[in-house]
Amino acid sequence: MSRERDPLLELLRAYYGHRWSIRRTDNLWIATARDRDADHAPTLIQPDVNRFLAELDDPPPRAGRPHRSLLDADHFSRRAHDLADGVHLFTDRRPDIGGEA
Repeated sequence: MSRERDPLLELLRAYYGHRWSIRRTDNLWIATARDRDADHAPTLIQPDVNRFLAELDDPPPRAGRPHRSLLDADHFSRRAHDLADGVHLFTDRRPDIGGEA
């Protein structure tokens, strides 16, 4: 996706930002729940913006049990480094971010 201003994305972030972290690619709309303990699906991915909007308001149920994300497992949590909102790097060593080692 280009770095041009995206008014619809900005509007969705302003309206749903308290509940969802929203981003998009050229072909997909993606939302990640800010509440990890929510009883609904933690991530929404839709190619159609109308279906995406419907799911933001009424998300489908969780597929798995709450509180048991694989990202919470010790193996993954020790290796995860937050790079940005919703962006993680998984590595066995600390990443060099901004020239820091």
